[in-house]
Amino acid sequence: MSGHDLSTRWGRFKAYWGSIWGDHAFLRIGFSNAHWIGPDMVRAAQPWPYQLGYWKRDGIRTIVNLRGGVGASFYALEKDACRRLGLNFEDFVITSREVPSRERVLAARALFERIEYPALMHCKSGADRAGIMSVLYRHFHLGHPIREAVKELGLRTLHVKQGKTGVLDYVFERYLAEAEPRGISFIDWVMSDAYDPKAIKADFKESWWGTMLVDRLLRRE
Repeated sequence: MSGHDLSTRWGRFKAYWGSIWGDHAFLRIGFSNAHWIGPDMVRAAQPWPYQLGYWKRDGIRTIVNLRGGVGASFYALEKDACRRLGLNFEDFVITSREVPSRERVLAARALFERIEYPALMHCKSGADRAGIMSVLYRHFHLGHPIREAVKELGLRTLHVKQGKTGVLDYVFERYLAEAEPRGISFIDWVMSDAYDPKAIKADFKESWWGTMLVDRLLRRE
């Protein structure tokens, strides 16, 4: 599975070892950064396989991996655990330092329309990619206005807007400043010529200390 042989104790040990040290899984043993953000969705950091068992006990039916990672040990362990537990497993890759393309926004809306709930979506730390997807979940699935949903990007879940990951906040700040006052819906703005991911990213300016914190100290993906 994904280059990892989990059929033997040695193969499974190597996968866990790679996840613990290569993916910093030891930091997530007692801290999952998990939050219910609606009646049928949890956002979280990368779960351990044993934690997936707890989430299934709590009613979760679908796991959405926002990281990608095919070939990585954490991916192999997670997909194997979902198979054994009978959980649906979805891959939906999104980045933390880019303005999402129009196609990614539409795909996120479609994802929230088709998955089986309750669901849990996660990235590595549960702060940035889980944050922007939580905004989109609350807006598209729950019908919350962007002005309210954007609170999912904040320090409560360890998101730092002053670093390069702040480009995610900037997307919604641009919408709230330019389109919402004119009564334009978020999806109509995304579908318009005004939504130019390259131009929006070029206009965003992060702070040096925010970048140092996010990239050097926290080592966020």
